[in-house]
Amino acid sequence: MPSRRPRFACAGFTLLELLVVVAIIALLVGYVGPRLFGQVSKSEITTAKAQIDALEKAVDQYRLDTGHYPTTEMGLAALATRPQNEPKWNGPYLRKDVPLDPWGKPYTYKQPGEKGDYDIVSFGKDGQPGGTGENADITNH
Repeated sequence: MPSRRPRFACAGFTLLELLVVVAIIALLVGYVGPRLFGQVSKSEITTAKAQIDALEKAVDQYRLDTGHYPTTEMGLAALATRPQNEPKWNGPYLRKDVPLDPWGKPYTYKQPGEKGDYDIVSFGKDGQPGGTGENADITNH
């Protein structure tokens, strides 16, 4: 009678095959991962630029209605809630509250601005003035 090997001895993968598959997956993650994270930081910068553009439009609309820009003390909050002693206010000028930048920090508003009538600034990922890459300041100028 021919000898039969048990069925379970033929099924499955060897340890070497599993290690090769894990190594291939690790190489793919090492190659693709940094590229994906690079896209995330680019999208955050693009989002900040779009939000600043929307805030600029709201500030300009505020000026058209009231005859002046919000002061630094009023800040961007003047776009969402009526400031005291502002009879010509015709807001709110934003559909929602003033957004935080993509890194969860408030935008800085200054009037008069250093480069124009007003400045709207996100200090980037690090939240500090200056920097490069995703830590760079994003402004309306």
